[in-house]
Amino acid sequence: MSAITSPLKPDDKKVVAAALQGALVDLLDLSLLTKQAHWNVIGHNFRSLHLQLDEIVAAAREHADTVAERAVALGCNPDGRSSTIASTTEVPQLEAGYINDGKVVAAMTDILGSIVRRMRERVEATDEPDPVTQDILIEITQDLEKHHWMIEAQR
Repeated sequence: MSAITSPLKPDDKKVVAAALQGALVDLLDLSLLTKQAHWNVIGHNFRSLHLQLDEIVAAAREHADTVAERAVALGCNPDGRSSTIASTTEVPQLEAGYINDGKVVAAMTDILGSIVRRMRERVEATDEPDPVTQDILIEITQDLEKHHWMIEAQR
């Protein structure tokens, strides 16, 4: 069995692999938490928020796939296992049970805001070692910032 070779220098590969793995965990946890909110939201804005949350889930899943495939292309092994997500996530978690629409908006604003902050750190970290990965992270950050704005505007 042969491994995928990386075009990056070993030290650069470590930095980029850490950035991509962190992004993957954030995006996978975002998709899970947002789906949890989607299933359990209640309140006057149920329908519109229910649909908006599914848009965020779809974006997070698509971006997670892009991040994981970029990692593999660089010879890094992405780890999207539930145990890895549970043990390494930095994403604020939701409460269990039904959640009032106002609380969902507040929680999702915090969740997206925390992910955006970390994504911006990853954008900065990948500037020198891999501008191609940086471009991917910039695009993802731009999309997450749009979703953050659209959720936060409902406060």
